[in-house]
Amino acid sequence: MELVLSTLSAIFCDPALKVHQANSHIPESPKAMNQLNVSLISKLNPAVPRHFLFAIAGVLWTIAGVLLCVRGEIWLEVYPLGTEFALETLSIGLAVAGYFFFFIKVVQKSIDRISGLPERACLFAFTAWHGYIMIALMITIGITLRNASIPKYYLSIPYTAMGGILLIGSLRFYRRFLASLVG
Repeated sequence: MELVLSTLSAIFCDPALKVHQANSHIPESPKAMNQLNVSLISKLNPAVPRHFLFAIAGVLWTIAGVLLCVRGEIWLEVYPLGTEFALETLSIGLAVAGYFFFFIKVVQKSIDRISGLPERACLFAFTAWHGYIMIALMITIGITLRNASIPKYYLSIPYTAMGGILLIGSLRFYRRFLASLVG
């Protein structure tokens, strides 16, 4: 047991943790135990420089946006070329309007939150905890709609518009990432 404790102490490089004498495998104090926990958590925390969180958010918004746009475009192919073009134009208009009336606030709030994080932050802090709930909800709604008996060509406009909103939003994250590299 002493060998295990001395190995752990060496791994965590924590001088406050002392290897106990024979028959004792518990740290000397609760403070030493807390230091062991903090040291372990800090070693497991996938921290990255804060400015990379802007790039991560941008990439994820881009991936989701492209997936939605591609799926929506495939479903639009059932229409004649002129109708398809008109519906694509409508989708683009809805994406721009949806972004500027609703999502611009979401993106700015996320950028402000990331900007307030420490210089090194957890890799998963690119979105707030409630953002993960929203992501799960949106994925669930998307899967439910795709598996519903609704004809897919009816879903093409909302999918393409939402994909466009995410693509436009990702540009703000990229711009902030590039600005943090330059300035």
